[in-house]
Amino acid sequence: MPYASVFRADLFAGQVAIVTGGGSGIGRCISHELASLGATVVLASRDQAKLERVVAEIREDGGKADAISCDIRKEDQVAALVKETLARHGRVDALVNNGGGQFVSPIENLSLKGWQAVIDTNLTGTFLMSREVVTRYMGEHGGAVVNIVAEMWRGMPMMGHSGAARAGVVNLTKTCALEWAAHGIRVNAVAPGLILSSGFSTYPQAVREMMKTLPAEIPARRFGTESEVSAAVSFLLSPAAAYITGETLCVDGALPLYRQVFTLPEREAFPSFDGFHRASEVPEELK
Repeated sequence: MPYASVFRADLFAGQVAIVTGGGSGIGRCISHELASLGATVVLASRDQAKLERVVAEIREDGGKADAISCDIRKEDQVAALVKETLARHGRVDALVNNGGGQFVSPIENLSLKGWQAVIDTNLTGTFLMSREVVTRYMGEHGGAVVNIVAEMWRGMPMMGHSGAARAGVVNLTKTCALEWAAHGIRVNAVAPGLILSSGFSTYPQAVREMMKTLPAEIPARRFGTESEVSAAVSFLLSPAAAYITGETLCVDGALPLYRQVFTLPEREAFPSFDGFHRASEVPEELK
């Protein structure tokens, strides 16, 4: 069966889109949908074997795809990726900064190396990719960029490195939208909540077991799907979003409006400060 997109089949006909992290998970799904809508998709990540498998899938489904290995943390490799894409396909109309990753760790146990690896992949990689496509092509021709972030609006306990990086990308999205509006470039972000994806398999068994209980705490009462994230990306890249830039679209089932993201350990209340000599009396039962 072909990809069951809600958008018309020729929506991105003649366009070229780069999708980082396109070899697995949400990036793989996005690549499939964009190709099903007529785009030539250039998949990029460090794992060439994964990229080739997805390219083969897309071509088997009748789409157009290419694979170029790239570590988005490395400035020279990012430059080579964009240069090679232009050499092969002549244009870059869309960029999806999906490449990223994280691991579970409390802040106090994080090494500088672990912190830096996540910041470099999620934040620096997004910056390098965006800057490169703009300076090499979009600055003269316009285009659209979508950054994939995460549901981190109330903090991201046990993944503070990722939360900090994703928050940085949200702000970067706004800044780029303002600076690049003169070039006809729209820049937006998509913030997935808890999405059923192969990324779940990278977490320890104990974390995966805990995650089974989470749908009960999501107003939508289920995990999201990769294709629901991909649909949001496709919309933001499409002409229907021509008046949307600098925004972050949440695909999370209202998760941050309800879920308690972190159970606080039992302890005595923090000591209080009461320096106002004319403070009004409060009811005794509230003290």
